[in-house]
Amino acid sequence: MLNLEPELLSAFVAVADNRSFTRAASGLNRTQSAVSMQIKRLEDRIGAPLFIRNRSHVALSPSGEALLGYARRILALGEEAAGRLRDHKVEGLVRLGVMDDYGTRIIPRLLASFALSYPRVRIAMETGLTGAMVERLGSSFDLVVAMHPSGMGKGHLLRREQAVWATAINGLDASDQLQLALYPPGCLFREWAIDALDKIGRPWRLAFVSHSTAAVEAVAAEGLAVTVMKAGTFPRSLRHVAPSTLPPLPAADICLHKTRSLSRAGHLLGDRIIEAMTESQQHSDLPSNPIL
Repeated sequence: MLNLEPELLSAFVAVADNRSFTRAASGLNRTQSAVSMQIKRLEDRIGAPLFIRNRSHVALSPSGEALLGYARRILALGEEAAGRLRDHKVEGLVRLGVMDDYGTRIIPRLLASFALSYPRVRIAMETGLTGAMVERLGSSFDLVVAMHPSGMGKGHLLRREQAVWATAINGLDASDQLQLALYPPGCLFREWAIDALDKIGRPWRLAFVSHSTAAVEAVAAEGLAVTVMKAGTFPRSLRHVAPSTLPPLPAADICLHKTRSLSRAGHLLGDRIIEAMTESQQHSDLPSNPIL
């Protein structure tokens, strides 16, 4: 088995990039003779010359061209592994604010995966109306996953969510006055729902108010009221109301906000949230038979 030491590969890549032993030695802070010896050791192990040399030019040999890509990948993997092991030892507390539905349906699994990679990082998560949380960024929170009207979020855009009407599996209340289960003042969904109904002149009554998405969902699931949910976190206990039945609602941007003085632990968690939520969009649980 060939022993391709990273030190030898570093010297090889430096000469290949500079097309010069002298410039490679200068960049590596070594003597030219030391770099030449390292290349000779690598060539002896491979059993083939890596460079074609003359007095004015250094070029890769066929074997050198074949090795170069592998050498870069080996060195990159080594750096990645070293970085991951350093990060594994990172300690600290990260204060995370997030919307209630994301805090119960999306973020916990992400945090469990994060904890396996960074077991010394402690996370304090609070759920609720995130508009107010963004205002407390730095004083009460290090990271906030917040909801904004589409195109108006100033943080890092994670995904776009469509607001949709939701009702019980058994159907929509046919009474003239629509019973609503919504969230407290300050919630975009509450504002959008009321505005949309007022614009078409549909009578409504606020029958239930709670900060808890689970509580709002439970009331709607019993057929006591209609509510508003995100399409991406739509619960199986509810049924989507077709656009022809109630007025359409806007889309929202889900953005990650970071405090300016974010710790290394905070940066690691923020990066994990961005990676997880932008690469794998959560699939909606909308049923195939919405109410018509």
